Amino acid sequence: MKVSHLAMGMAAIVLVGGWQQAALANHTKSKTRGFSGFATFYTESRRVAAGEHYNPRGLTAAHRTLPFGTRVRVTDPRSGRSVVVTINDRGPFRRGRVLDISLGAARALGMINRGVIYVRADVL
Repeated sequence: MKVSHLAMGMAAIVLVGGWQQAALANHTKSKTRGFSGFATFYTESRRVAAGEHYNPRGLTAAHRTLPFGTRVRVTDPRSGRSVVVTINDRGPFRRGRVLDISLGAARALGMINRGVIYVRADVL
């Protein structure tokens, strides 16, 4: 039986486990409709998963499954403020959170004093 490379890749994702399969499904949804949930920000100086140094003034974010380099418009529905961030890290790893954003993006959204906010995110 001949199987294409794409089909083999999809099978590998499914065989790895339910968590990976769910992540793939969420990624597909986010590309077409966006996603929403709670976002936090981080301030530590460290390397990010993409291999670059964390720039606290940058407009970057961490997401569990979106590919590095993906641009996402993050909007605070309460204030109406929005910012476009680039995914360059993995996380957040706390239940109920969809994004960890950089300090610069948090300032643009006006969330420094609140810490955790509910956001709407749309993949561009």
